[in-house]
Amino acid sequence: MALDRITLNHFRNHAASRLEGTGHLNLLVGENGAGKTNVLEALSLFAPGRGLRRASLDEIAASEGPGTFAISGALDRPFRQAQGDPVMIGTGTQPDRPGRRIVQVNGAPTSAVALGEWLAVGWLTPTMDGLFTDSGGARRRYMDRLALALDPTHARVASRYEAALRERNRLLAGDDEPDPQWISSIEEQLAEAGAALATGRAGLIGRLRGELAALPDSAFARPALALASEGPRDAEALAAEFARQRQRDRGAQRTLIGPHRDDLEVTMAGKGVAAASCSTGEQKAMLIAITLAHAGLAAAGRPGILLLDEVAAHLDPLRREALFERLAAGNAQVWLTGTELAPFEPILGQAATWRVSDGHVEPLG
Repeated sequence: MALDRITLNHFRNHAASRLEGTGHLNLLVGENGAGKTNVLEALSLFAPGRGLRRASLDEIAASEGPGTFAISGALDRPFRQAQGDPVMIGTGTQPDRPGRRIVQVNGAPTSAVALGEWLAVGWLTPTMDGLFTDSGGARRRYMDRLALALDPTHARVASRYEAALRERNRLLAGDDEPDPQWISSIEEQLAEAGAALATGRAGLIGRLRGELAALPDSAFARPALALASEGPRDAEALAAEFARQRQRDRGAQRTLIGPHRDDLEVTMAGKGVAAASCSTGEQKAMLIAITLAHAGLAAAGRPGILLLDEVAAHLDPLRREALFERLAAGNAQVWLTGTELAPFEPILGQAATWRVSDGHVEPLG
């Protein structure tokens, strides 16, 4: 198992919840609004970034409490050591700096990015069902989250690119013509980070393609993936293109080419139909296929956690059974949520199960 002895303190509606005795498969059952997804959100904060809801820190902290929150857990299978004591990981906020997230590993301060070196976390939630018909920005964030789970340094590259992009756009939008030497320097930084960002995304798509191709035919539609880019991916060529497009971009007051315009193209293999034009059931099946393929990649070299919120609710019995078989055979520790036990009947004998009610968690069985 990847994670055990999990605690949530003043996290949304969980004043003080503890989950221990976890297994490979873990099930949280309760009514809507009970706090099941809040547990998944807490676990998602063991990854770099803002978690599965992309919430601000002040939204996460319980309204009735000190205005801070804390979550922790024990990694019982740390990939860096063959044996020994569990690695304790934790994150949260402190009263003196409620707007800053604190991260610790074995009690020592570290960065959120460093958490990704210990644990790979992925998730699928109902809000993601519209990914294929959403904006390009939503799909870029999705790609970057998947890439980050495979390579924790991807976050630093994305941050450098965003910082350089903001500075170039600021110079382009100014009243005065930007200093050629200064904007050229910014463009070189933008191109270097952009090339690395594009390389990371292309590597992700390539690895997902390989994983999807190796999977046996199943009840889930097989998606075909491609990275759509505007502009070159080589750093030198990208810098030259930024310089060539400078006057056009100055007229638009923003940068019109580069990895910030990338998109994820998904089609249904066999049919050749764009995912956005497929039925909602087919879209869900392809999204599950990508999620499972990514989970297999992410958990290959370190503990992995896969968070699936209400994923079984809209699957027919055939697809549900196929999903459970794949999850049981995978390496990642899996967390599922549902409003009732019946849909999970095939795995109840092997899953650690908890009842969640009004922010309280109690083990079942």
